[in-house]
Amino acid sequence: MFTASELLEKINTYILELKFTRTPQGLYDPVSYTLSMGGKRIRPVLMLMSYNLYQEEVTRLYGPATGIEVYHNYTLLHDDLMDRADRRRGKETVHKVWNDNTAILSGDAMLVLAYQFMAQCPADYLKEVMDLFSLTALEICEGQQMDMDFELRKDVKEEEYLEMIRLKTAVLLATSLKIGARLGGSSVEDAERLYDFGMNLGVAFQLKDDLLDVYGDTAVFGKNIGGDILCNKKTYLLIKAFEHADEGQLGQLNAWVDAQSFDPAEKIKAVTNLYNQIGIKEICERKIAAYSARAMENLCAVQVFDEKKKELEALMKNLMHREV
Repeated sequence: MFTASELLEKINTYILELKFTRTPQGLYDPVSYTLSMGGKRIRPVLMLMSYNLYQEEVTRLYGPATGIEVYHNYTLLHDDLMDRADRRRGKETVHKVWNDNTAILSGDAMLVLAYQFMAQCPADYLKEVMDLFSLTALEICEGQQMDMDFELRKDVKEEEYLEMIRLKTAVLLATSLKIGARLGGSSVEDAERLYDFGMNLGVAFQLKDDLLDVYGDTAVFGKNIGGDILCNKKTYLLIKAFEHADEGQLGQLNAWVDAQSFDPAEKIKAVTNLYNQIGIKEICERKIAAYSARAMENLCAVQVFDEKKKELEALMKNLMHREV
């Protein structure tokens, strides 16, 4: 069994050594740039970890694992463009280094490349893997559209938001684990348990991301704090703030959300203070803990020796206590 750190080093080295030899160079340079930003590589690591529950030779899975990471970075590239984000992982985003059209086209190329890498799996599993991957890609688009629709609403409910992040974020973690397990030779039942583990882990992960956007450290987080507040993004924190605010707090919150002109630093400080008064951080932390507990139940049900599952358990705990 490999540790999560060992698998991260292996797949990171493999991805960073990728050479795109096709032309024109202007199409592929942004792809290399995006992949060179690094990141936690959570999705390929999860795929390799679930595979490693059943098989030792993880190098056989580098193609699909790379595919899941290329796909994830494709979604980030287009997300940054849609959000007009200037920075990602401490570096300028592709549309800032190049331009909008380059970001769109190179992102499209990354989607095709992701499918090519994912198809590097045994023929016996090809249809199963590609069907799941395609469904997941479609679900992520659905989640992104829900997120965009929420921008026009102030009445987003908790259950709607949780469904959106399930689609936009959690399904890719779940799919990474399920593909890894199936390619490793797991039972259908174990693969579903690992899928559910990834789903609950993914929701908890996104809730933690929401929390860090307000309460994280810019130097550690890799992007500016308070971005969600500035663009009135319907995060779990804002939704619960609307739900739990008293009349006075609700008036202030609405005033900041409706404001057309404001000092960014002042808005971030004011809304954060409202969150503190309402106790939003604690509410969010309890929700994260609840989804983490569900994920742990799913993992415990997987029919392999407990010793083999310790790395997945440790990774989950690290993700939930992370500061980036």
